[in-house]
Amino acid sequence: MGFKTKFIFVTGGVLSSLGKGLASAAIGALLESRGLTVTLQKLDPYINVDPGTMNPFQHGEVFVTDDGAETDLDLGHYERFTSAKMGCNNNFTSGKIYYSVIMKERRGDYLGGTVQVIPHITDEIKRCIRLVAKDVDVVIVEIGGTIGDIESLPFLEAIRQFRSDVGKQNAIYIHLTLVPYIKTAGEVKTKPTQHSVKELRSIGIQPDILLCRTEKELTKEIKAKIALFCNLDVDAVITAKDVETVYEVPLFFHREGLDEKIVELLNIWTRAPKLKHWEELVKKVKNPEDEVTIGIVGKYIDLRESYKSLNEALVHGGVANNARVILRYIDSEDLEKAERGYTGKDVEGMLMSVDGILVPGGFGSRGIEGKINAVRFARENRIPFLGICLGMQMAVIEFARNVAHLEGAHSTEFDENTKFPVIYLMKEWYDYKSGEVQRREVCSQKGGTMRLGSYPCSLKTDSLAFRVYGKSQIAERHRHRYEFNNKYRKILEEKGLKMTGTSPDGELVEIVELKDHPWFLGCQFHPEFKSRPMDPHPLFRAFIRAALENRKQASV
Repeated sequence: MGFKTKFIFVTGGVLSSLGKGLASAAIGALLESRGLTVTLQKLDPYINVDPGTMNPFQHGEVFVTDDGAETDLDLGHYERFTSAKMGCNNNFTSGKIYYSVIMKERRGDYLGGTVQVIPHITDEIKRCIRLVAKDVDVVIVEIGGTIGDIESLPFLEAIRQFRSDVGKQNAIYIHLTLVPYIKTAGEVKTKPTQHSVKELRSIGIQPDILLCRTEKELTKEIKAKIALFCNLDVDAVITAKDVETVYEVPLFFHREGLDEKIVELLNIWTRAPKLKHWEELVKKVKNPEDEVTIGIVGKYIDLRESYKSLNEALVHGGVANNARVILRYIDSEDLEKAERGYTGKDVEGMLMSVDGILVPGGFGSRGIEGKINAVRFARENRIPFLGICLGMQMAVIEFARNVAHLEGAHSTEFDENTKFPVIYLMKEWYDYKSGEVQRREVCSQKGGTMRLGSYPCSLKTDSLAFRVYGKSQIAERHRHRYEFNNKYRKILEEKGLKMTGTSPDGELVEIVELKDHPWFLGCQFHPEFKSRPMDPHPLFRAFIRAALENRKQASV
């Protein structure tokens, strides 16, 4: 484009969960629609090196990239809304930053000098921002947390300095804040936004654009008031109104003039935005011809963010089939209680009304038997079933117990003394990324035993998986420790469990299917991480289609 890389820094105030990640992703989508190349980065203030060991109830989903980085769920938004590919350099935490600085100090890189937050930590943050700035027109950097948090101060100081380093026309600040609507008063209140901007200005950052999260459209008078008290142009105050679907956000921002203001401030010449594909997507999401109900049997159902990519991938599958996907969350522990007669409900009553059953990934023993009950119900009642990661392992265990009659079959993750360890910790396996044999031990650090990132998979041509993908070689993202135990492959195959997807050397089982079932597939990988609204993942497209067919047959 003939100009230097530009930088957009997105911060948030008043409270968390306002949608900085979604706003950043929508900005990326708008700039791409204008012909610019973009990438995005998330800077998180917490001390964990990455979110890999964090409880989903606290932090939501862990999004995995092709290169095996365990990252913040906002990177999922970035990939779904733009064509940018995320990797290990697109997410940095305070822990990761401090760890890098401390390692440099231990090596003697600072020549015996006193290591301080300024300049050493802030310089490291700026170095990490520049890592993703190659070969793109615009870098969008989202700062996690809320203005005023002590943890985020080094990041804010770093981006304050960054603008001086690259020049005013090459970096802008966008601040997302709350303009609450008080029902009893019948009006919106601007004071929280004023205080948030005041807090930001006190550390040396004047926002160039305000995104005002609100239930109601902001009037010209309210925008003028905010602009006056926050030292902004009126056209830099943007309404970020609640919308029906997240895929409407880029269109709403465009109508508010956000992309036009950004290119003006950054002094970029671009083409007019092309947003027809976003308009068509929103139309399909809001006006489907059909609907289907999917039962998601998991244990993190109280926090929807725990299954963010999964939920979106199911929506994408619905779009591909012109159907609204109704998600029914079923606590796997409730299924356990129902099986034991502890509640007034039974398993059939909880699952019979769904058109498809999905058992997602997860860690830990809680709710395991409930997931196995769900698999059995799907198998015996010929309901379309998709098992992802742990869900695939539950399908193997259920089949081993109830069809192959390997009584007490289990995973050594949950029962180290099981007589039939059909799922176990494979001590050695060939890593196609490093080209080396990897070794696992139970006592290894949590991340050290994980198979993370993209791995190749070969599909048998006479399989459901091959029909779904339309090709024999695929690559999918993984996040798990335990594997299918090949010792039991022969007996399970003889009983009707097909191993239709494996690593190229045949050692790692990636996909299992049932021989006599309308649609039953378990995959060791996480297909939801690669699904896009404009390009739904083949497995979700096919799963929703099967659920629709099941629904139509049931109504006949």
